[in-house]
Amino acid sequence: MSEPFIIGVQFEQVGKNYYFDASRHPNLKPGDPVVVRTSRGLQLANITQVNLTVDALELNGFKAGERPATPQDLLQRKALVIREKEIVEEIRAHLVEQDLGGVKVLSAEFSLGGDRLFVLINAEPPVNLNAKRLQQAIKQMVKDADGDLRQVGPRDAAKLIRGIGACGLELRCCSRFLTEFSSISIRMSKAQDISLTPSEITGMCGRLRCCLIYEYDQYVEAIKTLPKRKKKVFTPAGEGKVVQILPMRQSVIVDIPTIGPREFTKEQLDWAKRIAEGEQVEALPEEPLEVEPPVSRPEDQVVAPETQEAKREKKKRTSRPRRGQRPRRSGGQKK
Repeated sequence: MSEPFIIGVQFEQVGKNYYFDASRHPNLKPGDPVVVRTSRGLQLANITQVNLTVDALELNGFKAGERPATPQDLLQRKALVIREKEIVEEIRAHLVEQDLGGVKVLSAEFSLGGDRLFVLINAEPPVNLNAKRLQQAIKQMVKDADGDLRQVGPRDAAKLIRGIGACGLELRCCSRFLTEFSSISIRMSKAQDISLTPSEITGMCGRLRCCLIYEYDQYVEAIKTLPKRKKKVFTPAGEGKVVQILPMRQSVIVDIPTIGPREFTKEQLDWAKRIAEGEQVEALPEEPLEVEPPVSRPEDQVVAPETQEAKREKKKRTSRPRRGQRPRRSGGQKK
Protein backbone atom coordinates (compact mmCIF):
# COMPACT_ATOMS: atom_id res chain seq x y z
CA MET A 1 0.00 0.00 0.00
CA SER A 2 1.43 3.38 -1.01
CA GLU A 3 1.96 6.19 1.48
CA PRO A 4 -0.84 8.80 1.59
CA PHE A 5 -0.12 12.22 0.14
CA ILE A 6 -0.51 14.49 3.21
CA ILE A 7 -0.63 18.25 2.80
CA GLY A 8 -0.50 21.08 5.36
CA VAL A 9 -2.79 24.08 4.85
CA GLN A 10 -3.43 27.45 6.49
CA PHE A 11 -6.76 29.25 6.55
CA GLU A 12 -5.12 32.55 7.57
CA GLN A 13 -1.96 34.24 6.39
CA VAL A 14 -0.32 33.66 9.78
CA GLY A 15 -2.22 30.76 11.27
CA LYS A 16 -1.95 27.23 12.52
CA ASN A 17 -1.25 24.39 10.08
CA TYR A 18 -3.95 21.77 9.51
CA TYR A 19 -3.34 18.50 7.69
CA PHE A 20 -5.42 16.69 5.07
CA ASP A 21 -5.10 13.63 2.86
CA ALA A 22 -4.79 14.76 -0.77
CA SER A 23 -3.92 11.40 -2.29
CA ARG A 24 -6.47 11.99 -5.06
CA HIS A 25 -4.54 15.12 -6.15
CA PRO A 26 -0.80 14.29 -5.90
CA ASN A 27 0.20 17.20 -8.16
CA LEU A 28 -0.63 19.91 -5.62
CA LYS A 29 2.21 22.29 -4.71
CA PRO A 30 2.88 24.76 -1.86
CA GLY A 31 1.00 28.01 -2.48
CA ASP A 32 -1.87 26.38 -4.38
CA PRO A 33 -5.41 27.17 -3.14
CA VAL A 34 -7.43 24.12 -2.14
CA VAL A 35 -10.97 23.42 -0.93
CA VAL A 36 -11.24 21.32 2.26
CA ARG A 37 -14.11 20.26 4.49
CA THR A 38 -13.94 21.27 8.16
CA SER A 39 -16.31 21.62 11.11
CA ARG A 40 -17.30 24.96 9.54
CA GLY A 41 -18.20 23.33 6.23
CA LEU A 42 -16.29 23.85 2.98
CA GLN A 43 -13.46 26.35 3.31
CA LEU A 44 -10.77 27.78 1.08
CA ALA A 45 -7.16 27.32 2.27
CA ASN A 46 -3.60 27.73 0.98
CA ILE A 47 -1.17 24.83 0.89
CA THR A 48 1.98 25.36 2.96
CA GLN A 49 3.49 21.83 2.93
CA VAL A 50 3.18 18.75 0.75
CA ASN A 51 4.11 15.06 0.90
CA LEU A 52 4.44 14.98 4.68
CA THR A 53 5.37 11.85 6.63
CA VAL A 54 2.48 10.42 8.62
CA ASP A 55 4.68 9.23 11.50
CA ALA A 56 6.20 12.70 12.00
CA LEU A 57 2.78 14.31 12.51
CA GLU A 58 1.65 11.92 15.27
CA LEU A 59 -2.02 12.15 14.22
CA ASN A 60 -4.47 9.27 14.17
CA GLY A 61 -6.31 10.18 10.98
CA PHE A 62 -6.67 12.74 8.23
CA LYS A 63 -9.73 14.14 6.50
CA ALA A 64 -9.66 13.97 2.75
CA GLY A 65 -9.13 17.19 0.85
CA GLU A 66 -12.02 17.97 -1.46
CA ARG A 67 -10.34 19.38 -4.57
CA PRO A 68 -8.02 22.06 -5.91
CA ALA A 69 -9.71 25.46 -5.87
CA THR A 70 -11.18 26.59 -9.18
CA PRO A 71 -11.40 30.19 -10.50
CA GLN A 72 -15.09 30.11 -9.60
CA ASP A 73 -14.23 29.26 -5.97
CA LEU A 74 -11.82 32.21 -5.80
CA LEU A 75 -14.41 34.62 -7.23
CA GLN A 76 -17.03 33.36 -4.81
CA ARG A 77 -14.65 33.92 -1.87
CA LYS A 78 -14.02 37.51 -2.98
CA ALA A 79 -17.76 38.16 -3.14
CA LEU A 80 -18.22 36.71 0.35
CA VAL A 81 -15.47 38.98 1.72
CA ILE A 82 -17.45 42.05 0.64
CA ARG A 83 -20.58 40.73 2.36
CA GLU A 84 -18.56 39.87 5.51
CA LYS A 85 -17.34 43.47 5.85
CA GLU A 86 -20.90 44.74 5.60
CA ILE A 87 -22.07 42.35 8.31
CA VAL A 88 -19.25 43.41 10.64
CA GLU A 89 -20.35 47.05 10.32
CA GLU A 90 -23.99 46.07 10.97
CA ILE A 91 -23.04 44.18 14.13
CA ARG A 92 -20.92 47.08 15.40
CA ALA A 93 -23.78 49.52 14.83
CA HIS A 94 -26.13 47.18 16.73
CA LEU A 95 -23.69 46.98 19.67
CA VAL A 96 -23.44 50.78 19.84
CA GLU A 97 -27.23 51.03 19.96
CA GLN A 98 -27.28 48.52 22.83
CA ASP A 99 -24.59 50.51 24.70
CA LEU A 100 -22.06 47.70 24.16
CA GLY A 101 -19.36 49.67 22.38
CA GLY A 102 -16.72 47.87 24.47
CA VAL A 103 -17.35 44.62 22.60
CA LYS A 104 -14.88 44.16 19.73
CA VAL A 105 -16.19 42.53 16.56
CA LEU A 106 -13.04 40.94 15.15
CA SER A 107 -14.23 39.15 12.04
CA ALA A 108 -17.14 37.54 10.24
CA GLU A 109 -16.49 34.62 7.89
CA PHE A 110 -18.83 32.66 5.65
CA SER A 111 -18.23 29.09 4.66
CA LEU A 112 -17.42 28.70 0.97
CA GLY A 113 -21.01 27.73 0.24
CA GLY A 114 -22.31 30.85 2.04
CA ASP A 115 -24.70 28.80 4.19
CA ARG A 116 -22.85 29.28 7.52
CA LEU A 117 -21.52 32.43 9.18
CA PHE A 118 -18.94 32.52 11.98
CA VAL A 119 -18.53 35.74 13.95
CA LEU A 120 -15.57 36.27 16.31
CA ILE A 121 -15.86 38.80 19.15
CA ASN A 122 -13.89 39.82 22.21
CA ALA A 123 -15.50 41.17 25.37
CA GLU A 124 -13.39 41.83 28.46
CA PRO A 125 -14.76 42.73 31.91
CA PRO A 126 -16.49 44.93 32.99
CA VAL A 127 -18.53 44.57 29.77
CA ASN A 128 -21.69 42.59 30.55
CA LEU A 129 -22.53 40.80 27.31
CA ASN A 130 -25.52 38.55 26.73
CA ALA A 131 -24.03 36.32 24.03
CA LYS A 132 -27.30 34.47 23.38
CA ARG A 133 -29.20 37.70 22.69
CA LEU A 134 -26.42 38.93 20.38
CA GLN A 135 -26.46 35.66 18.44
CA GLN A 136 -30.21 36.00 17.93
CA ALA A 137 -29.68 39.54 16.61
CA ILE A 138 -27.06 38.26 14.15
CA LYS A 139 -29.48 35.62 12.86
CA GLN A 140 -32.00 38.40 12.19
CA MET A 141 -29.38 40.26 10.15
CA VAL A 142 -28.36 37.18 8.12
CA LYS A 143 -31.49 35.12 7.54
CA ASP A 144 -30.11 33.06 4.64
CA ALA A 145 -27.27 31.51 6.73
CA ASP A 146 -26.81 29.83 10.09
CA GLY A 147 -25.01 32.23 12.45
CA ASP A 148 -22.45 31.03 14.97
CA LEU A 149 -20.97 33.42 17.56
CA ARG A 150 -17.53 32.66 19.01
CA GLN A 151 -15.79 34.62 21.76
CA VAL A 152 -11.96 34.64 21.77
CA GLY A 153 -9.37 35.82 24.29
CA PRO A 154 -7.28 39.00 24.22
CA ARG A 155 -4.25 37.36 22.58
CA ASP A 156 -6.31 36.10 19.64
CA ALA A 157 -8.01 39.49 19.44
CA ALA A 158 -4.66 41.32 19.22
CA LYS A 159 -3.53 38.89 16.51
CA LEU A 160 -6.60 39.65 14.38
CA ILE A 161 -6.55 43.42 15.01
CA ARG A 162 -2.83 43.58 14.14
CA GLY A 163 -1.09 46.93 14.61
CA ILE A 164 2.18 48.13 16.12
CA GLY A 165 3.78 46.17 18.94
CA ALA A 166 4.47 47.44 22.46
CA CYS A 167 8.21 47.23 21.70
CA GLY A 168 7.88 49.49 18.66
CA LEU A 169 7.87 46.87 15.88
CA GLU A 170 5.67 47.84 12.95
CA LEU A 171 3.73 44.58 13.31
CA ARG A 172 3.15 42.51 16.43
CA CYS A 173 4.85 39.13 16.68
CA CYS A 174 1.47 37.37 16.89
CA SER A 175 0.41 38.92 13.58
CA ARG A 176 3.79 38.53 11.98
CA PHE A 177 4.93 34.93 12.52
CA LEU A 178 3.45 33.31 15.66
CA THR A 179 1.04 30.54 14.69
CA GLU A 180 0.37 29.37 18.27
CA PHE A 181 0.47 31.03 21.69
CA SER A 182 2.79 29.64 24.36
CA SER A 183 2.15 29.72 28.08
CA ILE A 184 3.92 32.78 29.55
CA SER A 185 4.61 33.27 33.28
CA ILE A 186 6.15 35.98 35.45
CA ARG A 187 9.10 33.72 36.32
CA MET A 188 10.35 34.12 32.74
CA SER A 189 10.76 37.83 33.37
CA LYS A 190 12.52 37.25 36.69
CA ALA A 191 14.94 34.72 35.17
CA GLN A 192 16.00 37.29 32.54
CA ASP A 193 16.31 40.11 35.12
CA ILE A 194 13.68 42.17 33.29
CA SER A 195 11.91 44.93 35.17
CA LEU A 196 8.55 43.81 36.56
CA THR A 197 6.96 47.16 35.72
CA PRO A 198 3.67 46.31 33.93
CA SER A 199 4.45 48.59 30.99
CA GLU A 200 7.75 46.75 30.45
CA ILE A 201 6.41 43.18 30.37
CA THR A 202 2.83 43.64 29.14
CA GLY A 203 1.86 43.56 25.47
CA MET A 204 -0.86 45.48 23.66
CA CYS A 205 -3.27 42.66 24.50
CA GLY A 206 -2.89 43.37 28.23
CA ARG A 207 -1.18 40.02 28.85
CA LEU A 208 2.47 39.12 29.41
CA ARG A 209 4.50 39.61 26.23
CA CYS A 210 5.03 36.54 24.05
CA CYS A 211 8.69 37.49 23.56
CA LEU A 212 9.45 36.65 27.21
CA ILE A 213 9.76 33.01 26.16
CA TYR A 214 12.12 33.57 23.22
CA GLU A 215 15.37 33.45 25.22
CA TYR A 216 14.05 31.98 28.47
CA ASP A 217 15.61 28.52 27.98
CA GLN A 218 19.03 30.02 27.20
CA TYR A 219 18.88 32.14 30.37
CA VAL A 220 17.87 29.14 32.50
CA GLU A 221 20.81 27.10 31.22
CA ALA A 222 23.25 30.00 31.66
CA ILE A 223 22.08 30.74 35.23
CA LYS A 224 22.72 27.14 36.33
CA THR A 225 26.49 27.69 36.09
CA LEU A 226 26.55 30.98 38.05
CA PRO A 227 26.22 31.67 41.81
CA LYS A 228 22.88 32.90 43.08
CA ARG A 229 22.16 36.46 44.17
CA LYS A 230 23.20 37.36 47.76
CA LYS A 231 25.63 34.44 47.89
CA LYS A 232 29.13 35.11 49.25
CA VAL A 233 31.88 34.24 46.78
CA PHE A 234 35.64 34.54 46.43
CA THR A 235 36.98 36.85 43.73
CA PRO A 236 40.49 37.90 42.63
CA ALA A 237 39.84 41.17 44.53
CA GLY A 238 38.60 39.57 47.74
CA GLU A 239 35.45 38.08 49.22
CA GLY A 240 32.10 39.69 48.48
CA LYS A 241 28.38 39.17 47.94
CA VAL A 242 26.68 38.68 44.56
CA VAL A 243 24.27 41.55 43.84
CA GLN A 244 23.46 40.90 40.18
CA ILE A 245 23.73 38.06 37.66
CA LEU A 246 24.60 38.57 33.98
CA PRO A 247 23.80 35.16 32.45
CA MET A 248 24.52 35.94 28.80
CA ARG A 249 27.95 37.33 29.74
CA GLN A 250 28.60 34.43 32.13
CA SER A 251 29.55 36.91 34.83
CA VAL A 252 28.20 38.43 38.04
CA ILE A 253 28.41 41.73 39.89
CA VAL A 254 30.00 41.23 43.31
CA ASP A 255 29.88 43.85 46.06
CA ILE A 256 33.28 43.84 47.81
CA PRO A 257 33.33 45.85 51.08
CA THR A 258 36.70 47.49 50.38
CA ILE A 259 36.21 48.58 46.76
CA GLY A 260 32.46 48.32 46.03
CA PRO A 261 30.66 46.43 43.25
CA ARG A 262 32.75 44.89 40.48
CA GLU A 263 32.07 42.48 37.62
CA PHE A 264 33.77 39.08 37.53
CA THR A 265 33.47 36.23 35.05
CA LYS A 266 32.74 32.65 36.05
CA GLU A 267 36.33 31.73 35.17
CA GLN A 268 37.67 34.33 37.60
CA LEU A 269 35.37 33.13 40.39
CA ASP A 270 36.41 29.50 39.87
CA TRP A 271 40.09 30.54 39.95
CA ALA A 272 39.64 32.52 43.17
CA LYS A 273 37.73 29.64 44.80
CA ARG A 274 40.52 27.19 44.03
CA ILE A 275 43.06 29.60 45.52
CA ALA A 276 40.94 29.92 48.68
CA GLU A 277 40.84 26.12 48.98
CA GLY A 278 44.64 25.97 48.87
CA GLU A 279 45.14 24.64 45.36
CA GLN A 280 48.13 25.58 43.23
CA VAL A 281 46.85 27.22 40.06
CA GLU A 282 48.32 29.31 37.27
CA ALA A 283 47.88 33.05 37.43
CA LEU A 284 45.07 34.56 35.40
CA PRO A 285 45.91 37.27 32.84
CA GLU A 286 45.50 40.68 34.43
CA GLU A 287 42.38 42.54 33.38
CA PRO A 288 41.47 46.11 34.40
CA LEU A 289 38.57 46.26 36.85
CA GLU A 290 35.56 48.27 35.68
CA VAL A 291 35.14 51.55 37.54
CA GLU A 292 31.40 51.73 36.84
CA PRO A 293 29.93 48.22 36.64
CA PRO A 294 26.66 47.76 34.73
CA VAL A 295 24.37 47.62 37.76
CA SER A 296 20.89 47.97 36.30
CA ARG A 297 18.71 48.01 39.40
CA PRO A 298 18.56 50.89 41.91
CA GLU A 299 18.61 48.58 44.94
CA ASP A 300 21.96 47.15 43.79
CA GLN A 301 23.72 50.51 43.59
CA VAL A 302 25.89 51.70 46.46
CA VAL A 303 25.28 55.34 47.45
CA ALA A 304 27.79 57.03 49.76
CA PRO A 305 26.24 58.86 52.76
CA GLU A 306 26.35 62.67 52.72
CA THR A 307 29.05 64.07 55.01
CA GLN A 308 28.43 66.77 57.65
CA GLU A 309 30.64 69.24 55.78
CA ALA A 310 28.63 68.71 52.58
CA LYS A 311 25.40 69.29 54.51
CA ARG A 312 26.70 72.62 55.94
CA GLU A 313 27.81 73.78 52.47
CA LYS A 314 24.41 72.87 51.03
CA LYS A 315 22.66 74.81 53.79
CA LYS A 316 24.78 77.91 53.08
CA ARG A 317 23.88 77.82 49.37
CA THR A 318 20.15 77.56 50.04
CA SER A 319 20.22 80.34 52.70
CA ARG A 320 21.93 82.93 50.45
CA PRO A 321 19.49 85.65 49.20
CA ARG A 322 18.60 85.59 45.54
CA ARG A 323 19.44 88.47 43.24
CA GLY A 324 16.92 91.29 43.73
CA GLN A 325 15.91 90.13 47.24
CA ARG A 326 16.91 91.76 50.55
CA PRO A 327 18.32 89.61 53.32
CA ARG A 328 16.02 89.00 56.26
CA ARG A 329 16.68 91.02 59.41
CA SER A 330 16.73 89.42 62.80
CA GLY A 331 13.54 89.99 64.76
CA GLY A 332 11.45 90.28 61.56
CA GLN A 333 10.96 94.13 61.91
CA LYS A 334 11.62 96.71 59.20
CA LYS A 335 13.36 99.99 59.96
